Amino acid sequence: MSRKIVITGATQGLGKALATGLMQAGHTVWGCGRTSTAINSLAKQHAAPHDFAVVDIAQAQQVQIWADQLMETWAAPDIIINNAGLINKVAPLWEVPDQEISDVFDVNIKGTINVIRSFLPSMKAKGQGIIVNFSSGWGRSTSPGVAPYCASKWAIEGLNQALSQEVPSGLATIALNPGIIHTAMLETCFGQQAHSYLSPTEWAHKAVPFILRLSENDNGQSLTVH
Repeated sequence: MSRKIVITGATQGLGKALATGLMQAGHTVWGCGRTSTAINSLAKQHAAPHDFAVVDIAQAQQVQIWADQLMETWAAPDIIINNAGLINKVAPLWEVPDQEISDVFDVNIKGTINVIRSFLPSMKAKGQGIIVNFSSGWGRSTSPGVAPYCASKWAIEGLNQALSQEVPSGLATIALNPGIIHTAMLETCFGQQAHSYLSPTEWAHKAVPFILRLSENDNGQSLTVH
């Protein structure tokens, strides 16, 4: 059965690999990103019912407008994948610029909240839906140099736990650690060592079926793609 799937951060890395894998599997993807050239390219390659829009998820009004437009044309999504995320440049906490910390929190935490608040009511009205909130190994452990990022992902774990106690029967919210994948974000932390890990496309071969298997029974779980 074809499903309607919202993916944030769909223009690169894990989001783009997931969008591609899900569309190849016959599902409808509604993706967003902040880079207009990348979004326009995706929109040209993938016509309706797929939809790709320029949206800054840190801006609640932009997210709500995007969600409203999709709901007017289609219906509630079956799955939301809150993938978009930023990481700070590796440095001790006291050396990370204030704006960089704000950007990490605005996208990773507030952005996730904005997407949930904009789309969940339609899922609630339908009585079913899965929300996948991307966490990280650094949402369950810590390392020096990435304190703001760790704080944002630990926040996602707590947010997910609380939200799982609020969603009605038929819905589920899951915190998902994607694992360690060779992305531009990983290169900022691991340097050349990042090349020894799976590419986003290789990872998506595992992640797509894993996400599609999630159900109401997984509500509140902290899971890892494997």
